[in-house]
Amino acid sequence: MRVAFIGLGVMGYPMAGHLAKAGHAVTVYNRTAAKARSWVEAHGGAFAETPAKAAAAAEIAFVCVGNDDDLRQVVAGEAGAFAGMARGAILVDHTTASAEAARELAALGKGKGVQFLDAPVSGGESGAVNGKLTIMVGGDPAAFAKAEPVMACYGRAVTLMGPVGSGQLTKMVNQICIAGLVQALSEGLNFAVNAGLDAHKVVEVISKGAAQSWQMENRAATMLADKFDYGFAVDWMRKDLGICLAEARRNKSPLPVTALVDQFYQRIQARGGNRWDTSSLIDLLKRP
Repeated sequence: MRVAFIGLGVMGYPMAGHLAKAGHAVTVYNRTAAKARSWVEAHGGAFAETPAKAAAAAEIAFVCVGNDDDLRQVVAGEAGAFAGMARGAILVDHTTASAEAARELAALGKGKGVQFLDAPVSGGESGAVNGKLTIMVGGDPAAFAKAEPVMACYGRAVTLMGPVGSGQLTKMVNQICIAGLVQALSEGLNFAVNAGLDAHKVVEVISKGAAQSWQMENRAATMLADKFDYGFAVDWMRKDLGICLAEARRNKSPLPVTALVDQFYQRIQARGGNRWDTSSLIDLLKRP
């Protein structure tokens, strides 16, 4: 299939690579052109100077950028993807953005005869590299049916959650749950150390029971070692939690723990930990 991939960050770069490995004809765009050239040297395909040019011949255009503003620019801007896409094409947005932005862009796309799927991902950089992302999708079932086999190149679970916006709302639930889990794990590990226990042995035991979680299995050891360069950055988590809290105000969902953890991440940023991964919450307990 002829596809475009717009945004070659830590997630987009390997995701686009999986599309090329699967035999799709991929044209890429990135704001830093050197990165697009580097991707083409590694994977073949082609690069374009604008999102519109990248998406011009694409049956499906994929987007993975930073936030709502970035998304609007590369999709609906003067040289955005919509400006180049043909009627009947599909735009799949992997950005973690607001449900409001998804609905707005879906409406714009409909006017141009382009289907829009909001499809944020979970699994982090390792999930993107290994092609094992979880993808939660909102949009038209027929468009999803066409795009799902292509997303399966880098997704181990690709699920239609409902109409446009449902993917982003599901991702918000994901981030809300992660925030509470990481804080609880931080408190538990710090408690174990202060109680004189072998914290690694504690994790080995309790990870076999009801306390088990992905965060425990993948981050406990690095948290105990004060190593915080293994995943999703604090800056990005605060962006995501801001989206969650804004949506919660709209739908009147109390998020007391999420709001508190967001404040803790703000303190991590004040320590210069903007690019530390989300497990760095434990640093506030070890060094109050």
